[in-house]
Amino acid sequence: MKAEIEVLQPGLFSTIQDPGRNGFLKYGVPMSGVMDLYAAQMANLILRNSPNSAVLEITQMGPKLKFSDPAKISICGALLSPKINNFKIGNNRVYKIEAGDELSFGKRQLGCRAYLAISGGFKTEKILKSRSWFEGITDNFKLNKNMKLPYESTNESKIETNASIKFTSEYLVTSEIGVFPGPEFYLLTEGEQEILRSRNFSIDKNNNRMAIQLQEIMGNTLKPIITGPVLPGSVQLTPSGKLIVLMRDCQTTGGYPRVMQLSETGMNKIAQKIMGDSVSFAFLESPHL
Repeated sequence: MKAEIEVLQPGLFSTIQDPGRNGFLKYGVPMSGVMDLYAAQMANLILRNSPNSAVLEITQMGPKLKFSDPAKISICGALLSPKINNFKIGNNRVYKIEAGDELSFGKRQLGCRAYLAISGGFKTEKILKSRSWFEGITDNFKLNKNMKLPYESTNESKIETNASIKFTSEYLVTSEIGVFPGPEFYLLTEGEQEILRSRNFSIDKNNNRMAIQLQEIMGNTLKPIITGPVLPGSVQLTPSGKLIVLMRDCQTTGGYPRVMQLSETGMNKIAQKIMGDSVSFAFLESPHL
């Protein structure tokens, strides 16, 4: 009998994700994948999984899950007060799960998204070379009550750790987001460029896996552009002067000027922000930073 996790309570918004669906943008298929690649890969590496193994991405309020068979798990990213059978556990270490154990989450303490990795990775269906859930591509697009998630059971009792792996949590609290100039950045006036370099912006209530809108309005003297390619991390400036940061489930083309492009680290940082959090943009000179 295959091992399964039963979803007792789905939480706010949880999805199965891996590094993403690469190579299909030309067909209009979003990349998807984990919002915070760093936390997801660290959760896998702590378990000695492949960094490409599928994980459960948990947003703000976590689910309650029941395991049918033994396993090993780790959690990285946001601090969401996890418990095994009502006993508090921490992030960034390996825990042994026994058959019948229940994993739950409590009060959010820091960050927005936590990543649950399981030994061997989640074994949900792979579509277009990825297990990442996306509405219209996969049968499921979020966790629902009574859903069953397959995994490979392990009876290994030894908890192995890797001292060379250390999770750095400082990025959960920093407000500085690394960016590069976008294709239309230098069409902005010097004053508009300076606003992007110096002003603090706040995360709007309109934020999800597709895009994060920022609350503040800035001037916009740019004319509309012909629809062009966009990527996760592209920052669009709307005619009203609002900034929209495209995230992992974003569309593949857009008609708003692309004034900035977030670095990969910047993507991880902004993925951990919630409504009302403040961010500022630090322009990077090298793509290697």
